[in-house]
Amino acid sequence: MSKFIELSDYDASIHREILDALTREDDAVVEICEDRAVAEMRCYLSRRYDCDKIFTATGDKRNQLVLMMAIDIAVYHIFCIHNPRNLSPLRKERHERAVEWLKAVAAEEISVDGLPLLSEETRTAKSNFLIKSNRKRVNHW
Repeated sequence: MSKFIELSDYDASIHREILDALTREDDAVVEICEDRAVAEMRCYLSRRYDCDKIFTATGDKRNQLVLMMAIDIAVYHIFCIHNPRNLSPLRKERHERAVEWLKAVAAEEISVDGLPLLSEETRTAKSNFLIKSNRKRVNHW
């Protein structure tokens, strides 16, 4: 169970009444969606950043950009529980934006200021650097 996202953090993204209506006031549903969001983010961030330090931070020690993306992903999963066919376009866009951001961070196109990096040895071990070439062709002149 992730403690990275607090229930009060949702106030900036969704009204409490809407959140309670979607989850039927069951905080366990919110925690499940938070855990899924954190697990999804770990897939992208773990190759470069120390996810254990990132997602165990609490209070003001949390990176606000990572927190915002985690909340967007969690809220998307919460909305999908209610009625996935009538999903708000705003929620869909915010989720897509969060995933695009995560992909850019994983591809090292974007660097997140303030996040703890993994050691160089660990990053090298997790790297998927692969050298490939075309198959050999024989040309006769």
